[in-house]
Amino acid sequence: MTVLGFILAVLFFAAGLAGTILPALPGAPLIWLGMLAFGLTAGFEGLGLWFFIGQGLAVGLIFFIDYAAAAWGARRYGGSRAAVWGSLAGLVLGVLFLGPLGIVFGPFVGAVAGEVIVQKPLAQAVQSGMGTMLGMAGGLVLKLLVEAGMIIWFFMAVI
Repeated sequence: MTVLGFILAVLFFAAGLAGTILPALPGAPLIWLGMLAFGLTAGFEGLGLWFFIGQGLAVGLIFFIDYAAAAWGARRYGGSRAAVWGSLAGLVLGVLFLGPLGIVFGPFVGAVAGEVIVQKPLAQAVQSGMGTMLGMAGGLVLKLLVEAGMIIWFFMAVI
């Protein structure tokens, strides 16, 4: 059963890492589910309660990074709260209407629209949009690092 557990875990890990880049899949929760699948098939060998609590906190950190990176980017480049909220709305609407392209263009358009709504000059609105995109790119790198840490911790615990 341990071999089946490893196969399931690795499949979930691959889907989770892909989900970090593709908006259709919930990245970090899939990685956590891979660990749970291993535990269920291998009798939770090496994986205790504190392991799963720690991994759950890592998933929470990843969700925080998602929000904070875009907000930091918008703020760093002169964006207001309207840019931050616009980028979040743009992310959701962009994914709904444009699919995977929406994760790139939605936050930018949303941040620009948010700034235009509060009557900021277009040049400043575009700068805020670019900051949002840079923040999201940095956030993607951080999320991948945390997820790699989660996976490494898993293998250290079970091998």
